[in-house]
Amino acid sequence: MALTDFLDGLKDYSAAEASAVVLAIAYLVLAIREHVSCWAAAFASSLIYLFVFYSARLYTESLLQIFYAAMAIYGYYQWKYGGEHRSRLRIGVWTLRRHAAALGSIAAATASIGWLMSHTDAAFPYADAFTTSAAVVTTYMVARKVLENWLYWFVIDSVSVYLYLSRGLELTALLFVLYLLLIIVGMHRWWQEWRSA
Repeated sequence: MALTDFLDGLKDYSAAEASAVVLAIAYLVLAIREHVSCWAAAFASSLIYLFVFYSARLYTESLLQIFYAAMAIYGYYQWKYGGEHRSRLRIGVWTLRRHAAALGSIAAATASIGWLMSHTDAAFPYADAFTTSAAVVTTYMVARKVLENWLYWFVIDSVSVYLYLSRGLELTALLFVLYLLLIIVGMHRWWQEWRSA
């Protein structure tokens, strides 16, 4: 896709997609700052994206938005009361064993969901299944304030940029390019917070 095609596509984005993008940026910026209101922005963005992705025939991405909305409620509760003695949750890290289990789960889910979606009119069944499966695990990591979530998101969002450009969702693709930059900021900020704890 040429740069001119990409810029022309930006003119055609929908108001729904634009609203979801603004809320998604607000979510990530607030999450980087560990502000609990990030979960309200995540909830609203997820509901809008449910419609946007379904319209683009990214069905597992659509289902993922329902999960995101539920996780926004869970994340809010965890960040407020999930720490020791129902206190504010602090940033932590996972062991290599937990990461191995997470990556194994992502691989198995990607293969299963991708195979199922390959029997529908889904645009990119395996790539869509990967981003969805990995995002489920990684969203849980964010809700539990696991430091390494940022590394997972970097891989997921890199694949997502390609998916969204391929489906004509230029504004969302641009959002995910911005996400890649913000992920680096988030990782650095959370790492500093974790080290100082």
